Amino acid sequence: MNDNDRSILAIAMTGHGMVHAFEMSIPVFLTYWMVTFDVGSGTMGTVVAVGYALFGIGSLPAGIAADVYGSKRLVIGCLLGMGLGFLLLGFGGIAGLTAALLVWGAGASLYHPSGLRLISTGIEDRGSAFAFHGMAGNLGITLGPLIAVLLLMTLPWRTVAAAFAIPAIIAAIAIALVDVDETAAVADGDDSETVNSRPGDSGTGDPRSGGSGTGDPPSVREVLTDSRTLFAGLFAIVFAIVVLQGFFYRGILTFLPEILSDSPVLDPVVLLDREVAPSRYVYVALLCVGMGGQYVGGRLSDRYPPEQVAIGAFLLLAALSLAFVPAAAVGVVAVVGVSLLLGFVLFGEQPLMQAVVAEYTGSGDRGIAYGYMYLANFGIGSLGAAVSGAILAYTTQRALFLLLAIVPAAAAVASATLFRYGRG
Repeated sequence: MNDNDRSILAIAMTGHGMVHAFEMSIPVFLTYWMVTFDVGSGTMGTVVAVGYALFGIGSLPAGIAADVYGSKRLVIGCLLGMGLGFLLLGFGGIAGLTAALLVWGAGASLYHPSGLRLISTGIEDRGSAFAFHGMAGNLGITLGPLIAVLLLMTLPWRTVAAAFAIPAIIAAIAIALVDVDETAAVADGDDSETVNSRPGDSGTGDPRSGGSGTGDPPSVREVLTDSRTLFAGLFAIVFAIVVLQGFFYRGILTFLPEILSDSPVLDPVVLLDREVAPSRYVYVALLCVGMGGQYVGGRLSDRYPPEQVAIGAFLLLAALSLAFVPAAAVGVVAVVGVSLLLGFVLFGEQPLMQAVVAEYTGSGDRGIAYGYMYLANFGIGSLGAAVSGAILAYTTQRALFLLLAIVPAAAAVASATLFRYGRG
């Protein structure tokens, strides 16, 4: 990698790590919010789903904006918006909490279309870049809840939430001082990278702005035209796969700390006169091994068709979902083993799907394509949190994991269909 590649990757990795540090700290705070506001899992699942939904819904306009105005500006806006959202978490009751999560979701929604566009148009070896980018996300996924768990041992949750805003603001300032060529990987005008560009748009634009070259936002008609072009082909199957991916991701992770804490083999223990919950550290370990999964998934997407590798990954997720409840009843080794495998595979398939989107879109519309990807993943997929909360409130954990097993199984079938028609 050259200096520009390294700068782009540093920006993307910083943004990605921060987004997921905030995102995955929310399930840790969730148990405190349920006590503070005296609400059950059904209500809290809906509240959290609202913020997560905006995280996804805002991705589509963010993707359009990234194609026009460039990616770096949106990454900066993301960091500042997330910081503001967490600063507001401590004000008001359940309505204030919901509003603050909406602000966080709006800020967080700016990252993925812009960050992934930045890599796919600015770095030649995007498979490896996606791998390192994913590892940074998992580092944030690991450190976010770990830091929250450790700070919440001694500080009120409102203070801890406000403390999360500080590194986001510092990162935003640092990124603003870095200059990069956002379209270095497509600056030579590779036609294969611009098949979905708007008429008259080369897909490269101003290499410093990273936009379309006009500086003007597209009309509604242009957005609809781009969208029809995307969904007229195999991207429609990609979109369906990502919806299923997001539903499973949000459905299994949102209440996993609570589910693990209910396991009789992970009861709290007393160390140095302080009660410690092993379930929280199993959850953090699950997120941590995801870094390895991200790296493996990214490397595999460079060597093999990513949609083919995704078939096996989704089938493994279905099997692990079915095995989770029996493992939790067997013993510590079984539940920890299944949890770690779940984390490895769950995060390993993410760079695969990011590579799939790049395979089935052109660089001129890469921003809007990733916008649709995260509308599907974090927007529609956020229903997984609400559905999981409702199932846990009215049925059993076994019923939840049975439902969740069906979702990646369906994604495996869709991936096989994509591979058949996309590579045939």
